[in-house]
Amino acid sequence: MNSEMVLRIEGMKGLIANLGHVEAERFISLVIREPFDYTEWQRDLFNDISVKELSNSAMKEYKKN
Repeated sequence: MNSEMVLRIEGMKGLIANLGHVEAERFISLVIREPFDYTEWQRDLFNDISVKELSNSAMKEYKKN
């Protein structure tokens, strides 16, 4: 398990790689500014994919890196 600092850095790298600098910052601002239920948000986020599909996708990404 990574330290919190490493997790923050890698998380920002991932956001920037996928969204770009400006949109990554906007995303962080939205999460900080608007209270929300993370569990419900995550449930909705992955609603159209099975646990097995999500796991397979994560393993593919892990193996690439």
